[in-house]
Amino acid sequence: MSYPAPPPMGNPGQPVAPNGQPYSEKSKIVAGLLQLFFGGLGIGRFYTGHIGMGIAQLLTCGGLGLWALIDAIIFFISNDRTDSDGRVLRG
Repeated sequence: MSYPAPPPMGNPGQPVAPNGQPYSEKSKIVAGLLQLFFGGLGIGRFYTGHIGMGIAQLLTCGGLGLWALIDAIIFFISNDRTDSDGRVLRG
């Protein structure tokens, strides 16, 4: 037996991400810039709500800068980065 897909979450008329949830209020551009300039402190991860990853980057100085740089690039080029609630970041 096949069940119909649940309706998308969020307000009617609000854009819905491919995963069916509304887009996050957070921006991937802002997250990428924060990660690029303050990645050694994990600020980009704190911004998106990933507190554990932010603390890990803070304690390792952003993986000596390499982890922070790669993370910033991925924020800029990826279309499926999510916030801590699983909502896709706005472009």
